Amino acid sequence: MKLRPLQDRIIVKRLEEESKTAGGIFIPETAKEKPQKGEVVAVGNGKKTEDGKIVPIDVKAGDKVLFGKYAGTEIKIEGEEFLIMREDDILGIME
Repeated sequence: MKLRPLQDRIIVKRLEEESKTAGGIFIPETAKEKPQKGEVVAVGNGKKTEDGKIVPIDVKAGDKVLFGKYAGTEIKIEGEEFLIMREDDILGIME
């Protein structure tokens, strides 16, 4: 991908959820909610403080993250859907 986010923004690709419940029932595409998990694809340099210093971002490309249900802005690049969000929208890193 040839897109680099600015400042404290992060580009995330949603991870697909399981289409089958624990009990073995398949969930149709129309009934599924959008997943709140994703993989970081690209990261900006960090947020600038008032005195001009840059505070680095805690996540890096390849990290699996959790984010809020309505976090970020959906964008489409080369036919693929991504989310662009601020570092504050990320709730945690999955290990």
